[in-house]
Amino acid sequence: MDKMRFMYLWQSPQWPAFQVDLAALQSALSAARYAQGRTMGLASHLQLLDLGNLQLQGWADEAVATAQIEGEILQINSVRASAARRLGLADAKALERDLRTEATLDVLQAAIAQSQLALSHETLHGWHAALFPTGRSGIQTIRAGAYRDHGEPMQIVTPRLGRPDIVHYQAPDSADVPAQMTKLIDWFNQSQNQTDGLVRAALAHLWFEAIHPFEDGNGRVGRALAEMALAQDLKTDMRLWSLSQQMWQDRAGYYAQLQSATAQATMDMTPWVQWFVGCVQRAADATWQHMQAATQKTRFWSELRARYPHLTPTQAKAVNKLYDAGPEGFAGGMRTEKYVNLCGVSRATAYRELTAMCEMGVLQQIGAGRGTGYVLAAWANGQ
Repeated sequence: MDKMRFMYLWQSPQWPAFQVDLAALQSALSAARYAQGRTMGLASHLQLLDLGNLQLQGWADEAVATAQIEGEILQINSVRASAARRLGLADAKALERDLRTEATLDVLQAAIAQSQLALSHETLHGWHAALFPTGRSGIQTIRAGAYRDHGEPMQIVTPRLGRPDIVHYQAPDSADVPAQMTKLIDWFNQSQNQTDGLVRAALAHLWFEAIHPFEDGNGRVGRALAEMALAQDLKTDMRLWSLSQQMWQDRAGYYAQLQSATAQATMDMTPWVQWFVGCVQRAADATWQHMQAATQKTRFWSELRARYPHLTPTQAKAVNKLYDAGPEGFAGGMRTEKYVNLCGVSRATAYRELTAMCEMGVLQQIGAGRGTGYVLAAWANGQ
């Protein structure tokens, strides 16, 4: 059979001279740039607290998603608490720290904080050591903070019980990793401001994953490298959106695109870059939509407080619940029993406060008898 069918990307005589059809990518690049610019522009008009909360959401989403892609589950409350501490949005003494969460956020934070520095072997080793502070991956001891040096092949496989494993990819031999990584690092440092920033981030991530230099954690370190490239491109240390979350949401596409790009000898990386750039666009668009929703909610509460300054805390809590649920999200409206359970008040108080909000015009009654419920007047009137 033709051996070229079994050649991996790094075995090509042209490796690593990647080729990209910029004309074919123009539409995708323009859409991603527009999405980034629109989101950054809207963020610049947010109040300081709102901007802080937006960054908190971006950090939390990125940390959870980059771990999920590798099959590791981080507790969202722990992630948000740790991210809040790093952003100065919470009292550090009041927070319990989870080692895995701290490790993941350490790497993500370093990728952004070090984005104005030249990349080096030591930088990547530091990220890797931060991911595995105990020197173990699960119960297995690994070389933390150093490239792999084992003699057996580094393979990405799907194990099959009673049958041979499916080998999806085999990386360069461990002995070749230092030289391979030197080429990547040199290119990364020299290509800034010479290659389109989005294309550069896509190629950096793919190149790193093709080498697979560490025993474990290559996906997380590789995505952190892409984040560094994106931060260099935008010249900002703010994290407003999560690229890894988009990759997690299309993880089948992520794996398929990586395998397609690395498990063949063609240097044309246009399909991979196009997919990657699409993730950037969707990430920025998702944040823009989140900001739009937050802005609308702020406007809603500003107007509501101005018109009805005497809402009780329990009434405000119920209104907030109805708002977050949306026009179709609270079947049957806010009923008396739901109000009691949500606000922790008596049935009589619940009925009195719901009735009062109807009389004020905040809520509108629907149904009758045991089917009586209450919805936001703004929703009922199509506002």
